[in-house]
Amino acid sequence: MRIIAGEFRRRKLLASPGLTTRPITDRVKETLFERLGDDLVGLKVADVFAGTGSLGLEALSRGAKSAVFIESDRRAFDLLRQNVVTLGVEDRTLCWRTDALRSSYRPKGVEAFVPFDIVFFDPPYRLTTELGPDTPMFHALLRLARDAVTEPGALLYFRAPEDTQPRLPDIWTPEESHSISTMEIHVYRKSGAQQSPDVPSDE
Repeated sequence: MRIIAGEFRRRKLLASPGLTTRPITDRVKETLFERLGDDLVGLKVADVFAGTGSLGLEALSRGAKSAVFIESDRRAFDLLRQNVVTLGVEDRTLCWRTDALRSSYRPKGVEAFVPFDIVFFDPPYRLTTELGPDTPMFHALLRLARDAVTEPGALLYFRAPEDTQPRLPDIWTPEESHSISTMEIHVYRKSGAQQSPDVPSDE
């Protein structure tokens, strides 16, 4: 796994062995970041279900201002922190080991990192196929849409299995989808203000 463009182009990244975090391929990253282009410069990014940080670190390489990584798996989290140190971006990142389904998405003491302009959301596939109004992920996506967490008009990149149409809260308006190999990348835009009850987190 590597950075494919920008400041850290061709720098290698550590990846978790096996299928635990389904690392993003170069082709997927190219599709995502071609759409963003130079609009990524100076933006605040969240990488949710981050694995070892491929998307958030690619965003930093291409000019993003900061990145918050949310990952619960201990092995992946340890490798994520090593990748951050290897690239020397500790001052532009926050590695937050917490359950993405229960997170507030607003870490304490780092106000400069929020609200987010772009969110990469890469949950386990089984959760995307079960997504509905009564599921923990649906409520997590509502919390993600709070004004204190994401900017008006924030973009959400949501990875799901092919031929899947996830049912997200209405505040996330679908804009486009990309079919790549056996997956779909769905792009949503936050359409307005949203408040939701707080849920315990590991802040």
